[in-house]
Amino acid sequence: MKKIILLSFILFLNLNAFNLSSSKVKNANTVLVKINGKNISEPKLTFDKQNINFYKNPFISDSYYALLPISYYQKLGKDRIIFSYLENNKKIFKGLDLEIIDGKYKSEVINVKPSIFKPNKERVARTKKEYEEAMEIYNSSSAEIYWKDDFIYPLNSKITSDFGTKRVYNKELKSYHGGTDFQAKDNTPIIASNSGIVRISSNRFYAGNSIVIDHGQGVYSCYFHLNTMNFKVGDFINRGEILGLSGSTGRVTGPHLHFTFRINGLQVDPLQAIQVLNNLKNTY
Repeated sequence: MKKIILLSFILFLNLNAFNLSSSKVKNANTVLVKINGKNISEPKLTFDKQNINFYKNPFISDSYYALLPISYYQKLGKDRIIFSYLENNKKIFKGLDLEIIDGKYKSEVINVKPSIFKPNKERVARTKKEYEEAMEIYNSSSAEIYWKDDFIYPLNSKITSDFGTKRVYNKELKSYHGGTDFQAKDNTPIIASNSGIVRISSNRFYAGNSIVIDHGQGVYSCYFHLNTMNFKVGDFINRGEILGLSGSTGRVTGPHLHFTFRINGLQVDPLQAIQVLNNLKNTY
């Protein structure tokens, strides 16, 4: 399986100066787009009403990159990516099909009494406020990049719940597991996946004690259900620093780390995102 994943990164699809990490992508995965050339400027990308920024690749000269996150709920099948850029001051447009395939995520079927979904006004108000505040952060993107080394896992332990598991309540898809859960006893040290600025450091209803790191250029890593948090909003944290200790705060049944990623505002598979981001340094 690992060989197949690695091969998909090596066999990049070329479109003149453009390179895609894959021509097929699962829902809730991320595509890395590169454009190379000395006489190219102002590259832009549009996909399904998303306008995605390109940035200068800090690891490779004469190269730009963009991260295209695919929504968990993206319609399956082929869709069109539209590129534009200036080459020798001439505007050029190109299009390419990207095929969205089913991630085949597991499913949990839960049957409950409808009354359990009866909203609590205070809870609804709090969670709505927390969600809006978080999305304002996730939808912002700094021009600066804060990392220079590869992304790493926040701890080395067993994965107890994979990303993407569907939660089906009374035969209706209500939600999905938006991160990867790592096994962690109370007060296990959790490290930063990479360097960046802390944008959230607070207790939230569902996520409990939460730290969110802005790595720059639309990339965020999130660490939920902590017992303690070692950094506050605005702090710069270095890759591998202990950001806090694991716990069971928030809406959980026991201690663990819920680890997730947001790219350009969309929630994506964090482990696949790490693979993509760590390929930024590679030349193809």
